[in-house]
Amino acid sequence: MSLKKTFSSDGKKCTVVFTVNPEAAAGATKVYLAGDFNSWDPTSIPMKKDPNGSFSVKKQLETNKEFQFRYCIDGNVWINDWKADKYVRSEFASDDNSVVDTTVPKAPKVSKKPTSKAVNKSADKKPAAKKPAAKKTAK
Repeated sequence: MSLKKTFSSDGKKCTVVFTVNPEAAAGATKVYLAGDFNSWDPTSIPMKKDPNGSFSVKKQLETNKEFQFRYCIDGNVWINDWKADKYVRSEFASDDNSVVDTTVPKAPKVSKKPTSKAVNKSADKKPAAKKPAAKKTAK
């Protein structure tokens, strides 16, 4: 199970790849993605079966929102994503729903680099010449 998120350059869309691994699919013939983004329709978003037995689908979502979802296996078994961003209690069943959070990550603060002028000034300075030590004369 996994959620792989990619954000558009303008920060308005988030493409999420939803994946159900072979262990969770347990020999399923069909897996569907259902959630807030498709009115919980258990058949409108089919997932593609990969040669390794996993199922995946790519879905574009709005950013800065949370979407509840689950996977429907062979039309009768509902499972959560083990790697969901979080889980919330379902309103309609005594179960939890998986949640994908599409909040755009904040860019890390970058420390200011010294300007080339400042770098050149320090590079041009020469260390002060050492004065020779005064010689002691023996009497």
